Amino acid sequence: MRSVVAISPAEVLEYLPAALDGSGPALLPGGPDSLTGPLGPGEDSAADPTAVVVATSGSTGEPKGVLLSKGALLASAEATHQRLGGPGRWVLATTPRYVGGIQVLVRSLLAEMPPVPVDLETGFRVPDFVAAVTEVLKTPSRHYTALVPTQLARIVAVPEGLAALQSLDGIVMGGAPLSPELREAAHGAKLVSAYGMSETASGCVYDGVPLNGVKIKLVDDRVAIAGPVLARGYRGRPDLTRESFVDGWFITSDLGRFVDGKLEILGRADDMINTGGLKVPANAVERLLERHVKAACVVALDHPEWGQIVAAAVVGDVDIEHLRRHVRAELGAPAVPKVLKVIEEMPLRGPGKVDRAAVRRILNPIERDAPGSS
Repeated sequence: MRSVVAISPAEVLEYLPAALDGSGPALLPGGPDSLTGPLGPGEDSAADPTAVVVATSGSTGEPKGVLLSKGALLASAEATHQRLGGPGRWVLATTPRYVGGIQVLVRSLLAEMPPVPVDLETGFRVPDFVAAVTEVLKTPSRHYTALVPTQLARIVAVPEGLAALQSLDGIVMGGAPLSPELREAAHGAKLVSAYGMSETASGCVYDGVPLNGVKIKLVDDRVAIAGPVLARGYRGRPDLTRESFVDGWFITSDLGRFVDGKLEILGRADDMINTGGLKVPANAVERLLERHVKAACVVALDHPEWGQIVAAAVVGDVDIEHLRRHVRAELGAPAVPKVLKVIEEMPLRGPGKVDRAAVRRILNPIERDAPGSS
């Protein structure tokens, strides 16, 4: 009986080949001990062994282990190379604790070219990224990396970083939505906005178009995904697996729509704020605020009279009332954040993902006024 063993993210590349062919245990990079131990019924297959279990807390903080098989990981890696223009050598700029970094390693194994890691011990530094790109470019091949928007923002702010970025044949952007402003700041670098998650073995929709073999549809306005990239389910949670994986489709918590045949993500279904009977999409308010600040997070706070009110944390040197006027003018009075606080940096819970629960804790103690139309 195969088991799940916890390893450090730095050890993933060493043990990944044995995990993929089933001769070694399934790997849990940096995950909690509660997810280790023997694989249970339905959690493994001799024909398609479970290779990696990705620990993800989601928005609730409850630890979940996403079971990714060899077939799902390789299908994703192969489809990514097809979309980008062929196998190549990768700069590993995100931690293999999460699926984006794991996939860089899988793609590297598939391409038979060792990745060049960026030293992340003391945090992401642009000079380290530039050095890694310089090393990758020494190999005759195509050259790639995967980043999150917070990294991209630091890179494009430094001329040497921007030049290194522009020398690559593809930059897969994940972790969080890529804003038009940040894409423009990259000045023609070959950015690919990827949508996906641990349950889809990383990004499976690139610039609104699904990868080869991947299907997408809307179920009650929620994005549903099918194809060979899907996870086997959740570790020790057959109930959650049955709820989320239905007839070969993974039902996400994201709202979407099709615009000119391409998928556009509108935000999470649970991010719709019901204030006084009016529904305000948190994602729309965030996008508007991010035109004027470095980063923004919009959440709902409970209110005794209005049910919920719109609240926001922003990063940047800004005039709060100026921001409120912009929101009122474009989205209407109900969308105006009634709690709005400037913070030094946005709390994160993963590769570029904002920790919304932490933002709520930051905003909740503030004295709140009832929503008004003024």
